Amino acid sequence: MAALRAAKQALRKEIKKRVAALSDQEKARQSKVVSQKLFSHPKYTSSQRIAVFLSMHDEVRTEEILGDAFGKGKVCFIPKYLTANNSNHMDMLRLASLEDINTLPLTSWNIRQPGDDDNQREEALDSGGLDLILMPGLGFDKSGNRLGRGKGFYDTYLERCMAHPKGKPYTIALAFKEQLCQEVPVDQRDIHIDEVLYEDK
Repeated sequence: MAALRAAKQALRKEIKKRVAALSDQEKARQSKVVSQKLFSHPKYTSSQRIAVFLSMHDEVRTEEILGDAFGKGKVCFIPKYLTANNSNHMDMLRLASLEDINTLPLTSWNIRQPGDDDNQREEALDSGGLDLILMPGLGFDKSGNRLGRGKGFYDTYLERCMAHPKGKPYTIALAFKEQLCQEVPVDQRDIHIDEVLYEDK
């Protein structure tokens, strides 16, 4: 376990360095390429209920994806991370519209998420479940192994999805090509991703 943790930490450091070297223009350019790939993806086209992460500065931008999803009449859910007491609990709460995002409070990670007193929003698993989850992460390999930030939010959430009558949603990771690795070290608790979208050479 300790060796695996150390390997993950070393890889996180290396990927962070690679992504930090990208200019904002390059991140925006690759984000556009990845978004276009997603828009023509049959799983995205056929999905009605999707979970989309609100991107941090070192992640593929998702604003255009949310705009497209709302434009196509999809139901969108975004993460709410509960970080008190080292919790790794995350809910996927419904977003009413694109404008709705601007009403959400900013977290210490500088991303928006519903506030703690926001009890009006539907949680995806309390209703119809999810068809598709767009996954963030620090690193990925081509076999669908994912290196997260070490908190296990998505792994835990996907376990909850598996217990839902609808079953596990399809998972697509969105990545800059600098986030691709030869091999991501994983253990049996790390959940495998169905597909990683990135700009091919």
